[in-house]
Amino acid sequence: MALIIQKFGGTSVGSTEKIKAVAQRVLKNHQQGNRMVVVLSAMSGETDRLTGLALTMQHIPDQREMDMLLATGEQITVALFAMAIKDMGYDAVSLLGDQVAIRTDDMHTKARILSIDPTLINSHLDQGKIVVIAGFQGVTDSGDITTLGRGGSDTTAVALAAAMRADACEIFTDVEGVYTTDPNVCPQARKIDYISYDEMLELASLGAKVLDIRAVGLAKRFCVPVHVRSTFSENIGTWVVEEEKIMESMLVSGITYSKSEARITIRQVPDQPGIAAKVFLPISDAGILVDMIIQNTTDGRLTDMTFTVLRRDYDRAMEILQKVAAEIGAQRVTGDESIAKVSIVGVGMRNHPGIASTMFQILAKEGINMMMVSTSEIKVSCVIAEKYTELAVRALHDAFALDKENMPVETE
Repeated sequence: MALIIQKFGGTSVGSTEKIKAVAQRVLKNHQQGNRMVVVLSAMSGETDRLTGLALTMQHIPDQREMDMLLATGEQITVALFAMAIKDMGYDAVSLLGDQVAIRTDDMHTKARILSIDPTLINSHLDQGKIVVIAGFQGVTDSGDITTLGRGGSDTTAVALAAAMRADACEIFTDVEGVYTTDPNVCPQARKIDYISYDEMLELASLGAKVLDIRAVGLAKRFCVPVHVRSTFSENIGTWVVEEEKIMESMLVSGITYSKSEARITIRQVPDQPGIAAKVFLPISDAGILVDMIIQNTTDGRLTDMTFTVLRRDYDRAMEILQKVAAEIGAQRVTGDESIAKVSIVGVGMRNHPGIASTMFQILAKEGINMMMVSTSEIKVSCVIAEKYTELAVRALHDAFALDKENMPVETE
């Protein structure tokens, strides 16, 4: 008898008919004697609808009240799912994040899970029930409802799998698994059978939407194998596992892109100790994430600082930085929202020189200028003009032969 955690996203439960179909799929595992815990997202479009309602009430909605509102989306789904199971002659119970003691910090709309108490879940499982849990939400020590941000249901599922030492954690979505790049941009994209935690972390952080980055981080920390697969087929998907369980390390495993960032430059900043802290501390205090950072000294006394933030935080960041620039004596603040970040990822890049230069040559051949570059052991990212995103992705995918099963691998 195995304990299986299954998570189904919004498109998988986007209608009552789809909820019934998912219930039938879960029942197949239950009928085989498995203990089933199901994590559900809100029905597709529901979170956006609720956000729209909030914006009609308040220009910048209060974050605590947003959590109260957004958490209702998953509450609807889990209740309907439990009803569907019961209508099929089996027992199920729906539970919210606070009922199963998913404890989080108090950072509303993007809370982090601190602990989970599986006692209540195990009690229901012992009674032979299918346990249906609302993803994306938790509760603070003071009793306030919190939400985990976009992709939070993935995090809920992996956290439950870790806390309960589940035998399997399956993330069901509307795609067959993790692909070498976005199939909508590059039809030659190929499904990856196995990918390491580190590669998946990079892909998720760089724009791949198939798995939430926090879920991958938890999976790596607690060694939870994650199976990403399609709700709408029985095909094997992609396994996210430890690197040593993968037979070969490909030089480049995937290419991803993000159009959700913006570039900000503070010009003519005094080049003095402590200035960077004065620039970035107010940004951090506002909960704004900074990604790539470049600092260029101009004449020994002045420097330009360029960095990227999420596009949704651009206006708020610009407002903060206008004040900061005046305080530190910078010349001005400029920004650009028409950018994209294109990245190549692969564990085989660790000990293989020349991958970055190959990427630069490919982009140059296509006439694509690089505004910023960032590297790590297993990735290279370039900021380019947004209008060249699809061209860059297709050119890189073709150049690194990612459509081939037998692509080059790193050898000792």
